[in-house]
Amino acid sequence: MRYLQTFNRRLRQMREAGRLSCQDVAEICGVEEAQVISWEASDARQRTYPDVSALLDFCIKTETPLEDLLDLTGQGDNGQLELPGLAFSKSDDLSIALKELEQEINRVQLSEEEVELLRRFRKTTAENRSMILQILGA
Repeated sequence: MRYLQTFNRRLRQMREAGRLSCQDVAEICGVEEAQVISWEASDARQRTYPDVSALLDFCIKTETPLEDLLDLTGQGDNGQLELPGLAFSKSDDLSIALKELEQEINRVQLSEEEVELLRRFRKTTAENRSMILQILGA
């Protein structure tokens, strides 16, 4: 959550500078007003954070650069972006990172045969599923 350490203050400053209410931000992000209030909470125990889609909705609809809301630089920042399952340096060619991401997606994507087997398995009776699992030793 390093990138969100000052998010609550930054969001409040932007909202107030743009003369937006918490309800306005909630409508922009497609959430309840209570969620926006918890995003801005000064007490870290009461604070929550937006999901990626709400964060991007806010940025796109208010024409706010994402880096204005997130702590992308700071002490000890080695230029490494930390994304779940994918890491690359700011200096790396983005095409390399996208190629790695595509390879990872292809690795976990089911083949047509696997999809058909799964479809048939789900359609069969519970008794047949149990038998199949026993045969497979699961």
